[in-house]
Amino acid sequence: MSEMWWWILAGCAAAYGIKMLGFLVPEKLLENEKVTRAAGALTIGLLASLTTVNTVASGGNVVFDARIGALVAAGIALLLRAPFLVVVIAGAAAAALLRWLGWG
Repeated sequence: MSEMWWWILAGCAAAYGIKMLGFLVPEKLLENEKVTRAAGALTIGLLASLTTVNTVASGGNVVFDARIGALVAAGIALLLRAPFLVVVIAGAAAAALLRWLGWG
């Protein structure tokens, strides 16, 4: 087995171990309002940063292409309270249209 597979297996084991440690957290702590708010804020922040990086990064460069238009279209669909599937289709359609028009 190559060295890369050992790192992948180690990462999987670490992720599983961290997840299992979550079961050791006392329930009283999980019911605390501050902990609940902090966990929600961290989740939203991580998702927002992941979305931003995947939208404007290409390798080590910042790129503005059709993905920006897809994000804007999906954001508008979210503001209009469209179902998630419609949001995804709107973003994909916007990216396809912009790429067909030659932008990105």
